[in-house]
This record gives sequence, C-alpha cells and structure tokens, in this order.
Amino acid sequence: MPSIRELVAAISQREGVEATIVLGRDGLVIDSAGAATLDAERLAAHIPSILTGGDDLGSSASRGPLSTAVIEHPGGVSVVCALSSEAVLLVLATPDAHIASLLYELRRNREQMASLV
Repeated sequence: MPSIRELVAAISQREGVEATIVLGRDGLVIDSAGAATLDAERLAAHIPSILTGGDDLGSSASRGPLSTAVIEHPGGVSVVCALSSEAVLLVLATPDAHIASLLYELRRNREQMASLV
C-alpha cells in the first residue's frame, strides 16, 4: 500500500497539476508537493471555510456533506476533495488540465486515499 507521500507525489505528477496538498479539516498541512512558488500553508488555511460553506449548502439542499468541490478561476482550477471526517485533498491544476479524468480518479480512489491519512 502506498504512503501518503507517494499519493501526493503521484497526483502532482499528473499532466496539468501544479500542486497537491493533503490537510486536516482544521487547515493544517499534512503533506504537499508542487510548485515552489505556492505557499501550501496559506492555501490550506482557506479550505475549512470552503468545507463549511459546502456542507451548509448540502444540508440546506438535502444533499449531505461536501464530497468534492471544483472551483474554476481564470488562472486554473482548484479541486477540494473531502477524503474523510479528518482529511481533505486540495489539487491545483492549470486551465487546460484534464479535470474530468482527475475527478474520476479521485472519486474512484477516495476510500483508499482516506485510509492513508
């Protein structure tokens, strides 16, 4: 079974992925890989509010807690994937990255990734 570090490295090596961060729901980084110009700690600090908002929306719409959020920006895409009640995955990708295949892999492997954290 791969380690969390190997998981982060594998996702970061996908074409179009600029950074991968595994963090706790408190916004503290567990592990990260990617562009040296990105501040993983600063990025991770924003994720708890996204999770809270997504969970609140899901509750109001009777959809349940947030599983995955895709946020599109002019400069790229942010994917927030709740792995478990304690861990979250943030993937930053370029605008031309193949997001559909990334989302498929994240959904298909969510439980395995959660078991590593």
